[in-house]
Amino acid sequence: MSRLKFGTDGWRAVIAKDYTFENLNIVARATAQWIEKSNISDNGVVVGYDARFLGRQFAEHAASVFAESGIPVRISTRISATPAISWAAKHYDAVGIVITASHNPPEYNGFKIKAPFGGSALPDHIDQVENELRHISEPLSVRPFQDYLRAGLIREMDFVAGYLDVLRERIDLKAIRNSGIRIAHDPMYGAGSGLIRELLGDAVVEVNAEHNPLFGGTAPEPVEEKLGKLADAVVMNGCAIGLANDGDADRIGMVNEKGEFVSSHQILSLLVKYLNQEKGLNGTIVKTFSTTDMLDKQAAKYRLPIEVTPIGFKYIVEKIIYGDILAAGEESGGLAVKGHLPERDGIYIGLLITEMLVKSGKKLSELVQELFEEFGPHQYYRNDILTEEKKKNAMAEFCRSKRLKEISGQKVVAWDQKDGVKHTLENGSWLLVRESGTEPVLRIYSEAATREEAMDLVEAVTAKVEDPSIHNHCLSD
Repeated sequence: MSRLKFGTDGWRAVIAKDYTFENLNIVARATAQWIEKSNISDNGVVVGYDARFLGRQFAEHAASVFAESGIPVRISTRISATPAISWAAKHYDAVGIVITASHNPPEYNGFKIKAPFGGSALPDHIDQVENELRHISEPLSVRPFQDYLRAGLIREMDFVAGYLDVLRERIDLKAIRNSGIRIAHDPMYGAGSGLIRELLGDAVVEVNAEHNPLFGGTAPEPVEEKLGKLADAVVMNGCAIGLANDGDADRIGMVNEKGEFVSSHQILSLLVKYLNQEKGLNGTIVKTFSTTDMLDKQAAKYRLPIEVTPIGFKYIVEKIIYGDILAAGEESGGLAVKGHLPERDGIYIGLLITEMLVKSGKKLSELVQELFEEFGPHQYYRNDILTEEKKKNAMAEFCRSKRLKEISGQKVVAWDQKDGVKHTLENGSWLLVRESGTEPVLRIYSEAATREEAMDLVEAVTAKVEDPSIHNHCLSD
């Protein structure tokens, strides 16, 4: 069954095409064999699921496979945010299993594995699971879920309640409530629905919070172009902040009191400043290759070490597990901070920024502007280009060979090939070209002093993707 492959964050596939009960059974069986052989935990698995179609039924089937394999099982009594399962994995010293496809379109479902330390399974763990997959040709025969439940081989538990209790301990909810501010929350019909309202009551205005496995017909990803309804809710209800989460609530999106988008780069920079300057915490800043250079300036001013990883949160997790990390994150909204889980947690990060807002007595737009005044303006832009495979490869090779020497009138003064090719320009701006390894997509990212300049840089390179001279030049090599 080698066609069942884990990606950067678990196994995902289209429901009824490749994501079937039979294939899920095989993936769960391989995971059970890895648990037994690796001795990663003697405490079995904790199983959760998000709001996707057949989520509970898929979770029950996976739980049955683990129980039949002799693995003790605890399963969530309700839809669970992925961070709640990560918390439960750490709390019970168990392996976490989440039936979720995160921010993928509604026709997908998936299977995430969390390690007993409370974060994503490490690349070595996934390699071992995939090795088990290669030797399994058929699903394991299982009994009905209720049989295992009655026999005590599967226990139902409310992981979400325990997770929320942890948030009550770690966030100053009393200060937020006493401030009188209102908060808008868009869980994008996902697993975060109702959680912030459960913590803060009527101070929270919810949008897109009802159960809808089709997610309103779009992928539940908290990116700027999908947060219009949240922005409107903030302005109409006089909210101080708008928070959004992806389908399984491990990522964060945000708008300020004016309904303006606050990027994950700005959120991470705000967290670094709050944790270090206000809370007195120290540690290394970790960012992925496509994340803002403002963090480098903060690290220099605050005298903190900084590390850069390839793109993907799996690279960050290893840094958190083995190091002393203050804050870490990536441009897609996956952020983690000291004093919490070694894991992305969109609910916790949203509440922590809200706490910072209340403690400062300032508006969110003012706090972002203070960052610009202190470290200079930093604006970001990204474009994912669907193109032909040969054009993608030709443009990537053109950049790797350092032939892109000028972009939108600015000379390239340095090339960095940690993950793709980052071109640093003479005015301090940068542009990153990175090819997808699985589809004919070229990702182009940039950071500059203004959004217009960042867009110009991306558009200038986007035009080159269709330039025949680049294709011919690379082919002739």
